[in-house]
Amino acid sequence: MPIAQINDHDMYYEIHGTGEPAICIGGWGTFCHGGERNLARGLTDEYAVLCIDYRGVGESTDDVAIAPTIGLHADDVIGLLDHLGWTNVRFVGLVGMGACIAQEVALRRPDLVRCMVNMGCWVKMDPLLRDQLEMFVTVHREAGFLEFQRLVVMMSFLPDYYNENRDKLLGYDGGWKELNNNLVTHTRLVQACIGHDTSTRLHQITCPALIVHAGQDFVTGPRTTLPLEHGLPNATGVMMEDVAHVVAGRDQKKRFCEILLPFLANN
Repeated sequence: MPIAQINDHDMYYEIHGTGEPAICIGGWGTFCHGGERNLARGLTDEYAVLCIDYRGVGESTDDVAIAPTIGLHADDVIGLLDHLGWTNVRFVGLVGMGACIAQEVALRRPDLVRCMVNMGCWVKMDPLLRDQLEMFVTVHREAGFLEFQRLVVMMSFLPDYYNENRDKLLGYDGGWKELNNNLVTHTRLVQACIGHDTSTRLHQITCPALIVHAGQDFVTGPRTTLPLEHGLPNATGVMMEDVAHVVAGRDQKKRFCEILLPFLANN
C-alpha cells in the first residue's frame, strides 16, 4: 500500500501508467481505489499519473487540530512530489479543489509545475459559490449523506445524463461516496475551498495554463473560471458549451481528451 509520511500525516497515493510525470487531482473524491477508471482516456498511455487521497479521504489521515487550507493541501502535494523526486510535472486540476491546489503549487514551487490544466476552478470565491458549498455541508449534516449526494449530483450533471444514469449516480457506491460517514472531512474540505484566494498573485504563475470553461456548469462555470484565464499571463481558454460541472458521457469525454492531450503534449 503506497503511503508516505508527508507533513506529519499518512498520505496515500497511486501511480498509473508510464512516461513523463503528471498528476491528476479532482474535487472532494479521489482517483485512487479504482477511481483511475475516471481519468481521461489515453492519459496513462503517455504519462506516469500520480493520484492521491486528500487528508481525511480514503487511506490518508488528517489532523483536525490543523486549520484546513488549500495551502495545506498544496504543501502535501509538494511534499509528496519531493518524496518521489519528481519535478517539471504536468498538473491536471479538475472539478474545483484540484484546480485550486494546482494554482497554489505553481505559486509556491514553480519548479514542480511544467504546465497546468484548470477546470471548474475559481480565483476567489464569490458569495454564490460560497453559499452553494455551505449549503452542501448543511444538507449533509441535517439530512444525511444520501440527501447531500442527491443535491450535488443534480447540480453537477446535465438533466438528460442524470435521468439516464440516476441509479448508478446515487447510493452508497455512487457519486461523492468518499464523503459517506465523513462529515468532518467534508466540512474541512469546504473550509479549505472557501479560503482559497490567488486573485492578487495570479500574475506570478508563468507556466502554460489551459483553462477549460464548462458552459452549463451552475456551480463553477464561466462566471468563476474566466477570471483565471484573464489573470494568468500564459493562459489559453477553451469553452465547452454543453458541459456541466462534471464531464460525463462518451461524447463529452472524447472531446475533453481532444482538448487535454494535445495541450499536455505541446507543453
